[in-house]
Amino acid sequence: QVQLVESGGGLVQSGGSLRLSCAASGTKSIFSINAMGWYRQAPGREREFVASITRGGTTHYADASKGRFTVSRDYANNIIDLQMNNLKPEDTAVYYCKADDVFGFDYRFPELWGQGTLVTVSA
Repeated sequence: QVQLVESGGGLVQSGGSLRLSCAASGTKSIFSINAMGWYRQAPGREREFVASITRGGTTHYADASKGRFTVSRDYANNIIDLQMNNLKPEDTAVYYCKADDVFGFDYRFPELWGQGTLVTVSA
């Protein structure tokens, strides 16, 4: 069993910062993960892309994230972080971690999702 576990969500005032973390772990060893990324879903809205980082280190950001959010990755420990600065009320959402092409000795998951962590930004 392999899973993604997010942490770091919470309540912050507008203009504040939060750092989210997501770790891929489980009872089976993970050989490799392709891209990892962050998505978010606000109440009444569809899930949307926030940021991602490939196995080679290339990063991608949604327009709403550029200049405020920074994605980073610890390849040895299969962890992805999202540093969020200058947060705005419209950033309020449940943030989900996603991993693409998770490989082990006897398994491959095309994609895995975490359970989500709530970020609330007050005005």
